[in-house]
Amino acid sequence: MPSEPLVALVMAAGRSRRFGGADKRRAVLPDGRNLLASSCQLAREAFADVRVVLREEDDPLALGLVDPALGVVRAPGGDAGLGASLADAFTALGRDPLLADCLAAAVLLGDMPAIAPDTLRRLRDLAGRELILRPCQGGRPGHPVLFGRAFWPALERLAGDTGGQPVLRHHPASLRTLSVADPGIHQDIDTPEALAALEG
Repeated sequence: MPSEPLVALVMAAGRSRRFGGADKRRAVLPDGRNLLASSCQLAREAFADVRVVLREEDDPLALGLVDPALGVVRAPGGDAGLGASLADAFTALGRDPLLADCLAAAVLLGDMPAIAPDTLRRLRDLAGRELILRPCQGGRPGHPVLFGRAFWPALERLAGDTGGQPVLRHHPASLRTLSVADPGIHQDIDTPEALAALEG
């Protein structure tokens, strides 16, 4: 495991319009937990420092986030898309004195509760300041993506709904993939049908 600290960001500031009128972050999984709380707990299995990225008006307790060790990062630009949320989140991380020696940040999506904990631990253990890491299963890259500290300034400049793709495109020599036998790296819950498939 890296000797320097890592932080995990669980992205949950979007509107999830494809899920319909309900707030999918509160969607109930087969084990009785809600979707977002389950994704945050998954992150906690591999990372000591986990922070969930929420909209400014969100109440963490109303979203089922009762873990006192879970940090909250607000994304004022969350309505503009994932890229804007990432920019808000990495701006906050870069200004946090507790993260002055942080090696890397793992970016997880709040609607992906089926990733194997071992996948997260393997990625964590490979983290580096000059590396971008992502898992790959069946020839397809998935989530989460770990961004070394060297790439945080570029992430602060993101905008819109492109996510972290611009940073990946601009730094291909720094990108490493980890081959895993984990279909959960592709399984996001974007629609009620996807939730029903997870329950099945």
